[in-house]
Amino acid sequence: MTKKSALILLLRLGVSAGLLVFLFIWVDVDFGILWPDDGKAVAWLVAALACVIGSVVLAALRWKQVCEALNLDVPTWRLVWHNFAGQFVSSFLPTTVGGDVIRVSRLGKDTGDRPTSFTTVIFERLSGWMVLPASIFLGLALDANLRSLGAATSGAVSAAVVTLFVLLVIIIAAGNDYSGRLLARYENSLAWLHAVHSGIDVLRNKPREVGRILASGATYQGMLVLAFWCASHSIGIEGFGFRAALAFVPAVLIVQVLPLGIGGLGVREGALALFLGELGVPREEAVALGLTIYALTIITSLFGLPSLVFNKTSDQALDEAAAELT
Repeated sequence: MTKKSALILLLRLGVSAGLLVFLFIWVDVDFGILWPDDGKAVAWLVAALACVIGSVVLAALRWKQVCEALNLDVPTWRLVWHNFAGQFVSSFLPTTVGGDVIRVSRLGKDTGDRPTSFTTVIFERLSGWMVLPASIFLGLALDANLRSLGAATSGAVSAAVVTLFVLLVIIIAAGNDYSGRLLARYENSLAWLHAVHSGIDVLRNKPREVGRILASGATYQGMLVLAFWCASHSIGIEGFGFRAALAFVPAVLIVQVLPLGIGGLGVREGALALFLGELGVPREEAVALGLTIYALTIITSLFGLPSLVFNKTSDQALDEAAAELT
């Protein structure tokens, strides 16, 4: 690890730790509510865990749709296997070599085509940038009360608009012939943007495949929303209906991917306290919901351990994939 990477890692660890300390000072969290105290709560918690596990599988199916659209033939079970491995790395090894690096390097090894493998991972991520804002607007459209919640409504709409704006800028910047020629000259330093250009070049004539990617992405994001909703019931949160989850959970998911901490820890809990607070949910319960989701994600990540043990990736492949993604 370079000095720069180590410094970034320390900063991210510091941000997560600082946010958690602030939240625990600001909010009197009762850790007892994290443990279900009756059969009904246990059932909701198990359902939430099943949704988190299912979301990893659905993410692999979304990835499969991208692979097929880009003419990359790979078995679905391999993508599921790689997704769990990537989830484990993202959860337990807070380094610059994240889950996406594992996925790129392993898919490249499976197919012998790392450039296209890299493009599939980039586009699989970008598809979520389209679906998450749509979910926010759908949730707000379905419930008029959610459109007048002050900071929560403004925050969710802002997250959706900014996400769509950034996505539009990326598509405009990478989706034309001039940028393609320019990016080809700087392929090494702008690998991810060159991958976007290559993907757009292929997908612009495949509207049906694009529709399948977005549909699978919507199913995946819907499963994550359901996971949050089930987890809220296990804690006993009242006033957090499914339409509210549909509107605000995607906003939380957008915020938590910002490179401010490790695994969204602290960022996710603070965002939930903001959005759910306007619904009348106590701050301690909102923070507990974030910690519950984090714990369920950690448990789900354990399914990726066998993949890392029995299907090792060379250091060179990891370094090359990391260089493209960073």
